Amino acid sequence: MTGTLAPDAFEERLGRYLRDRAEEARAVRVGEKEVSEQAAVVARYADLFTRAQLEALRAHEDRAPPGPAERLHRLRAACEGGIVAAALAERGDALENGLLAVRIPWRGARIPLRTAQALLATTPDYADRDALGTLQLEASARLNEDRRALLAAREELDAELSGQPDPVRRSGEEKQISLQALADAVDAARVRTTPAFERIRTTWFERLLGPERDDVPTSAHAAWLRRLSTLEDTYTKELSLPVCVATLRSLGFDIERESGIRLDLDDRPQKSPRACVIASDPPRVVHLITRSQGGLHDYASFLHEAGHALHYAGCDPSLPLTFRLLARDHALTEVYSFLVESVAREPGWHALHFGLCDARAREHAEATVFLHALLFRRYSAKLGFELDFWRRFAYDGGTPAGYAEKLTAATGIRYRAEGFLADMDAGFYAADYLRAWVRSAQVRRHLRAAIGHEWWRRPETGDLLRGLFREGTRPSSEEIATRLGYDPLDTAPLEAELS
Repeated sequence: MTGTLAPDAFEERLGRYLRDRAEEARAVRVGEKEVSEQAAVVARYADLFTRAQLEALRAHEDRAPPGPAERLHRLRAACEGGIVAAALAERGDALENGLLAVRIPWRGARIPLRTAQALLATTPDYADRDALGTLQLEASARLNEDRRALLAAREELDAELSGQPDPVRRSGEEKQISLQALADAVDAARVRTTPAFERIRTTWFERLLGPERDDVPTSAHAAWLRRLSTLEDTYTKELSLPVCVATLRSLGFDIERESGIRLDLDDRPQKSPRACVIASDPPRVVHLITRSQGGLHDYASFLHEAGHALHYAGCDPSLPLTFRLLARDHALTEVYSFLVESVAREPGWHALHFGLCDARAREHAEATVFLHALLFRRYSAKLGFELDFWRRFAYDGGTPAGYAEKLTAATGIRYRAEGFLADMDAGFYAADYLRAWVRSAQVRRHLRAAIGHEWWRRPETGDLLRGLFREGTRPSSEEIATRLGYDPLDTAPLEAELS
């Protein structure tokens, strides 16, 4: 087919495109830029993402045997994504720039939306958090129609290019799972662990929010809860980096000297409070980005993102780009990030690094189990809402029906309906998180049996992980479960941890 690239040439140019887009996203996310210019990046590669190129890649995929076909499938999916990005980049920039431009009146000043979101984690007064949370939610919700229109345009293109009009079936086919079976499994796990969760929630709501709290506090307090702010005197901002570095070193990883990993720990007004990894060109360029605010959440976030960074920076450089960066979904890399983060749930970790007695170490570890359970329950409810949302999307255009009810019932935190679109990640990412929670619990059980209860401070664990990291993004999360002898939907190890 004339005017198209062969798969190898397409993959090489695709790598440059993805690197440029990642670096633009990084600059905006960390607050180095206040204007997103993704549309300009996309325009530079307009020749790469055409209908003719897509059909050429599809033809190669159709003719290939199963092994090579997987690589070609991922290249074809990337081409589809590029066509969508080219069509919607300007609208995406407009939404991102609209969010960056939002200012909220607070304490006699007008502060950026992201600054307000960061303040919710560190504002000590309960009433102040409620007030600030309401202001930031209402300001963000004013962009909901733009979000909805962008979602609708993306869905229309995705359906056309893939040939699959059902968004739930389309995503399930791409992830090679049944989204409904996953939702059923995690819903059942949530129900079985509810008595344990309600007990621990009562304890930690009292400790973290105080006796004057509302019976059902609003989601304005979620960031304060996740930070475990009443324990911040123990988990100081200053200790965060050295403790996390030491934690990783005990597993055999020197995060500050790992080739390819670039740390961004600075605090900037427009820097997103949400930690992340941006793998621009793994294993050579992998950005680990955090915004420290003090509290145990800093440590857990750093360890979580370190799991991602070590995975991408540890992949075999001889792998094709497709298996160093592209994946059918994000579940595999989330397994590794959840596994590394889970070190902060070990009582021995709290005793070792913070000099706590055994009783206090167990108590603080219990706080992290509370957060683990809270997030699992939130995302299991979120997946249920998103399945309903997309099943009716063709008929109602996307409404918040069920969002507040499902998440409030699952967590005991009151969510407001207008937050539903800002809370929606692309491609059923909630499903990837949930699969990773299930899988990381299976891996931890395996590590305890194979290495011992102190797996979290043994270099043998790092050796095992390095072997997995070498594979890059090639295997699926479900393949890891099978290797360990588990059914992918076996939630028993996770339920044991949550209970």
